[in-house]
Amino acid sequence: MDPQQLSPESAAALRDAPFTYGNVGDTGTISSRPPHGYAHLRRQTELGSGASRFDDAVQTLLGWHMHRRARLNVQASDPTVVDGAVATLGLGIGRLRIAAPVRVVYIVDEPRRKGFAYGTLPGHPESGEESFILELHDGDEVTFTISAFSRPNSLLARIGAPLTRAVQSSITNRYLRSV
Repeated sequence: MDPQQLSPESAAALRDAPFTYGNVGDTGTISSRPPHGYAHLRRQTELGSGASRFDDAVQTLLGWHMHRRARLNVQASDPTVVDGAVATLGLGIGRLRIAAPVRVVYIVDEPRRKGFAYGTLPGHPESGEESFILELHDGDEVTFTISAFSRPNSLLARIGAPLTRAVQSSITNRYLRSV
């Protein structure tokens, strides 16, 4: 099942929107230190081994399936992750749904390394960037690494900072399990 399609108007508005942070692309170069003023998250898991497992994981990741399997509503401009794609990720139900608009910042497309990063747009409760990288290592093991830096972007997120960190951690764990 593909993600729901964003309307052309919504997609255009998100493509034109500025990022809500100034360190665009830093998850591609981030070391153990996050940009100043941001919390840093990095998690990695081994998914199994072999080219077939790697290919399956790539399809799950780049088809927005990871997000849906993590119980997020996905409305995307494109059925697969492409450079510049925009999406609104939704958590919750009905009036309690939180919308989190994002835009793909970069794509990793190497023979043994695939993935992408997206950054937050206006309306997202957090400000920052998150990357999702799959790697097929020389020993044939497949790993999945999530790196992020973020800080609260809305009054509600600032007030509920401990809760928002817990929600982010829970969603990250769901992402790792869903791939």
